[in-house]
Amino acid sequence: MGHWHSQFTKAIKKQPYIPLKSLDPRVNRLPAATNSLPKAPLDQFGTFEVFVQAREGKPFQHEGAVHAPNVEMAYVLAKETFTRRFTCVSIYVADTRNVHVSPLTEGMTNAYDNIKEVPSDGNSVSYEIYHLFKRGKQHQHAGTVKASNANEALWLAKGQLKPEKQVFNIWAIRTNDIRFTQPEDLGLWQTLPEKKFRDAAAYKGGDKLKSFLEKQKNNNP
Repeated sequence: MGHWHSQFTKAIKKQPYIPLKSLDPRVNRLPAATNSLPKAPLDQFGTFEVFVQAREGKPFQHEGAVHAPNVEMAYVLAKETFTRRFTCVSIYVADTRNVHVSPLTEGMTNAYDNIKEVPSDGNSVSYEIYHLFKRGKQHQHAGTVKASNANEALWLAKGQLKPEKQVFNIWAIRTNDIRFTQPEDLGLWQTLPEKKFRDAAAYKGGDKLKSFLEKQKNNNP
């Protein structure tokens, strides 16, 4: 018994380590330790990050990710996945590979403290900036900066958008890489009577539970 156990243990130790791949799109997409790099998608369909605006005037915030073969399908799947149980006024998606992230900080360290000045590459374009104010919560849209690359966008955001409160992580996405809701899509977000399936209150769960309990009581006097 001891001999075979020893041989089995030696054989196992000789096997190369193969990391497990998860179907959860949040796995293996943590920020780089020292630089801002695109988040890596998984090896099935591409992953797309979803941002939702709950009400007019409220900032967009990150809600999660979907797997899709392209950005248009990602938009449709995002709508079906993240807006069926609550109302919202707009939604947009971006390829995970186009989301540039700062190092995630701990304790009292502000993420902007780790952002260093970088030279410009030339022509500037718009970048959307997102802040994480609390670990475990969603990133919220903070504003837009003009920069020649993502790292410069983070540096410019430090001077233009840094808030008084602590920021644990920062995202930068080139505006042109985002699939926004277009005017022809607005019908999706109108809360019309025939679209009450998107409103959790329309299910009247409390009324149904009360009716069920009353029936149970009448059937068991």
